[in-house]
Amino acid sequence: MALGLVFPSFMQVHQPPSLCSFNSSTVRKTVLARNSNGQEPSSTGSIAVKEKKAFPGKPEADVVVIGSGIAGLCCAGLLARYGQDVLVLESHDLPGGAAHSFEIKGYKFDSGPSLFSGFQSRGPQANPLAQVLDALGVSLPCVKYDSWMVYIPEGEFLSRIGPTEFFKDLEKYGTPNAVQEWKKLLDAILPMSAAAMALPPLSIRGDFGVLSTAAARYAPSLLKSFVQMGPQGALGATKLLRPFSEVIDSLELKDPFIRNWVDLLSFLLAGVKTNGILSAEMVYMFAEWYKPGSCLEYPLHGTGAVVDALVQGMKKFGGRLSLGSHVEKIVIENDRASGVKLRSGQFVRAKKAVISNASMWDTLKLLPKEVVPKSYLDRVNTTPQCESFMHLHLGFDAEGIREDLGIHHIVVNDWERGVDADQNVVLISIPSVLSPDLAPPGKHVLHAYLPGTEPFGLWEGLDRRSTEYKNLKAERSEVMWRAVERAIGAGFSRDKCEVKLVGTPLTHQRFLRRNRGTYGPAIEAGKNSFPGHSTPIPQLYCCGDSTFPGIGVPAVAASGAIVANSLVSVSQHSQLLDAIGI
Repeated sequence: MALGLVFPSFMQVHQPPSLCSFNSSTVRKTVLARNSNGQEPSSTGSIAVKEKKAFPGKPEADVVVIGSGIAGLCCAGLLARYGQDVLVLESHDLPGGAAHSFEIKGYKFDSGPSLFSGFQSRGPQANPLAQVLDALGVSLPCVKYDSWMVYIPEGEFLSRIGPTEFFKDLEKYGTPNAVQEWKKLLDAILPMSAAAMALPPLSIRGDFGVLSTAAARYAPSLLKSFVQMGPQGALGATKLLRPFSEVIDSLELKDPFIRNWVDLLSFLLAGVKTNGILSAEMVYMFAEWYKPGSCLEYPLHGTGAVVDALVQGMKKFGGRLSLGSHVEKIVIENDRASGVKLRSGQFVRAKKAVISNASMWDTLKLLPKEVVPKSYLDRVNTTPQCESFMHLHLGFDAEGIREDLGIHHIVVNDWERGVDADQNVVLISIPSVLSPDLAPPGKHVLHAYLPGTEPFGLWEGLDRRSTEYKNLKAERSEVMWRAVERAIGAGFSRDKCEVKLVGTPLTHQRFLRRNRGTYGPAIEAGKNSFPGHSTPIPQLYCCGDSTFPGIGVPAVAASGAIVANSLVSVSQHSQLLDAIGI
């Protein structure tokens, strides 16, 4: 799933509702997570935050950003680079939102995404987050690798990316025609990738200036890609904005293993199966994974290094970050968003714009009811939600553990139930395999989770201190423990784990400020589209996984960039594109 498995994301040609423009005039230290009474971390590993009484500089800025998730930091960093005075307000005492990292007993844990690609790429086809980091002039050292372990009902195998590496797995687990069907799929979709990659995400903005920064600027490369594809390829490219299942069905692919595998990739990428994901996203991912020289990347020093780099880049251009600053409401004056009120009572003025990096449901809670149009209220309240997560964070001794452990492991218990069924797919990351500094010497750090499939309804209304809650945690986390035991094998023992943390949907709801602990909107391709970034309230904008282009690190990075681009002149935007060579 995109929260844990992150691929470069295609930006569809899309013009959100118009946004008005205006012209312009140090690395985080990880702290020990604690709970609300100041004791050591609870079994959730989450933290509560005491309200901060002051923050850097004056209680005002050109732009106030609510939340320091990837989208909020990308947006703030680019605005700071554009010369705007930006202040990011974060309720947590660590930046990063769902991508933050935390440390306990010398173990540094990722809380969300851990499988990445495209960080080192440059130019028009680069990962949107890589383009933002490039614009901010910050680097992100990574370790490269090319495989992940897969455990399925039929057996287990090491899945390597590349054009032909998958053939041996198809020969073992597929039908006699599996390899030919896979070649047929690649032959059909790889030519489409040129069109899918022709429009750089950083060129998009939310007003008619997009005609200059995107359409006119990249029309020649887009036209060239269609010419290179030929008539059949160009015809196939018309399906880029349709569900990927339509591509599979049109090719008459019958092999059960291939169909299950592609469903799994789709689910890991966007939280939906092939009937709910845009073909463009899958085409982009296939081009990144199944071309010669493909590789995966893990940031040295963990996922927190991604957040550190974004914070460093924002501060480099004068942007400010205030941690422990919980926004209680968005203030509306003269029918416009004029700032925010903190839980402490402090008013922070936004002279030009307020940008919410919270989910659509949580943003709605910050607004006075009387200013929200019924049509907007109804759209938010009727948008379906993905389910939530279960997490298992472990710190354990590496003695007796095999040396070829590998960083990533995926366990599928039952294909028949579907990859989106609860308690069925478990993702495991052991990043200390590639970045040993994440654990004490001779130790490993592990994060396992159920990716957006844990029903919130099972947990709703439970008292976190109750026996019922503790028993449910033990019951619902057992599938993760078994998956970890299967992946690590001999030498692993639950009893020898020095750190054991179990997180639930209530953890997400309470500490990540996520409505019902949700992964994000459950919007299916071909049926609906993600909202744009403007709101019915002038000077209030949104970025993140509740907005176009959707869920996943590359997608939310792109959403933050779109908002930032939209709030400056076309000239400034074009100058930035020139500066980073796209």
